[in-house]
Amino acid sequence: MKKKLGILIAKIVGYIFYDKKYFKGRYFESSSTGWNFILKCFFEQKILGKNRNAGFPVNGNSVLYNPNKVHFHIDDLNNFQSFGCYFQNFSGDIYIGKGTYIAPNVGIITSNHDLMNLDNHYPGEDVVLGENCWIGMNSVILPGVTLGNNTIVAAGSVVTKSFIEGSYIIGGSPAKIIRKINKNSH
Repeated sequence: MKKKLGILIAKIVGYIFYDKKYFKGRYFESSSTGWNFILKCFFEQKILGKNRNAGFPVNGNSVLYNPNKVHFHIDDLNNFQSFGCYFQNFSGDIYIGKGTYIAPNVGIITSNHDLMNLDNHYPGEDVVLGENCWIGMNSVILPGVTLGNNTIVAAGSVVTKSFIEGSYIIGGSPAKIIRKINKNSH
C-alpha cells in the first residue's frame, strides 16, 4: 500500500513539475524506478532550485547548466541520478548515446576558459559520447571530444581528444588507448 501511495504521489508531482515526454522508457514503463527518481529529486530540484530548468529528474548534487543542450535517450535517465556530475554546456551541446553509463563525479565540459583572459570562455564545442560507453568515476571529458561506440573510460581519466573508432578502453591523463575491446575478451 505504501509503495502504491508513493507512486501515486510521484505521478502527481511528475505531471505537474516535469515534462511528461520523459515518462516513457524502461524506468517508467516496466518499473517504478522513474517515479522513485522523481521523489528523490523533486525537493532539491523544484523547491530549492538545483537544476530547476530540467524537465526530467536530476540529482541535486549534480550540476546541469543547460538541459536543452543535453541530448539522450529516455531509457538513459539514470545518468542524471549519479551524484557530483558536472554537465557544463553553456555554448556546446552534449550528446549521450543510448546505453551509455556515466558514473558519479564525472565532468563533461563543452567550453574552456580563455587562457589570455580567464573571465572569458572559448567558443563551445560539442561533446559526443557514442552508444554503450561507460565513463568511469571522476573522469573529465573536455570540449570537442567524440567517443565511438563501446568506449570505456577508466576512472579518473582526462579525455582531451577524440577516440572515434570506439571499442577501446582508454585511460590516464591525458587519456590514451589501453587496449582494444574484443567481443570474446573479458
